[in-house]
Amino acid sequence: MRAELQPRDACDRMIVALDFPSVEAARKLVAALGEGASFYKVGMQLAFAGGLAFIDELTRLKKRVFLDMKLLDIDNQVAGGVDSIARLGVTFTTIHAYPKAMHAATRALQKAQVKPTERPGLLAVTALTSMSEADLKAAGYVESTAALVARRAAEAREAGMDGIVCSPLEAALVRRTVGDGLAIVTPGVRPSGSDAGDQRRTLAPGEAIKAGADYLVVGRPIIAAADPVAAARAIVAEIEKAA
Repeated sequence: MRAELQPRDACDRMIVALDFPSVEAARKLVAALGEGASFYKVGMQLAFAGGLAFIDELTRLKKRVFLDMKLLDIDNQVAGGVDSIARLGVTFTTIHAYPKAMHAATRALQKAQVKPTERPGLLAVTALTSMSEADLKAAGYVESTAALVARRAAEAREAGMDGIVCSPLEAALVRRTVGDGLAIVTPGVRPSGSDAGDQRRTLAPGEAIKAGADYLVVGRPIIAAADPVAAARAIVAEIEKAA
């Protein structure tokens, strides 16, 4: 894993998902968490509500940003998207783990007019954490979830990607598949007692870290908590204990 993509401390391993319909709502949470969170995810909902401009505000606050747009298109569009994202100053961005898309992304990043140390890490999305085994079969996949994730992780490594997005349940499998050179980012993390919501393949924060995850994406357990600051603090403490 490139040095600039490595987590700096336990707090940095928690990526808080800013899944809000407005920048103002996201800004309030960032202010409330203060030094208790250093890494934030901007996904589609916020991105389409002014979140791309908000990235600059986050980086000026010395926060790291994970832009989660899950690019998948023809090679030219993926390449163009990556070239534009490379100028935003984000730490990570996501590409669906289809070989052509991943190769287009890595080629584009190599050519981007950005310092190598400032280039975003490209993460391959293997299988969405909201998908169950039955959901994947209904979508036409004949492989098991584990086999699909392992295959896509291996293809991501071959394509020169910087990391893998997978559920916590597949983190250990992915680590065995790709070794220590790639980052593993796991959404679908749910502290004990929290509602799983639409997530199907989940683990608690400490369990995910022990399974091999480098970063945990946590949204609703923090943003929907009665006390988001306390919720974030508890997750960081569990990460620190498990690391």
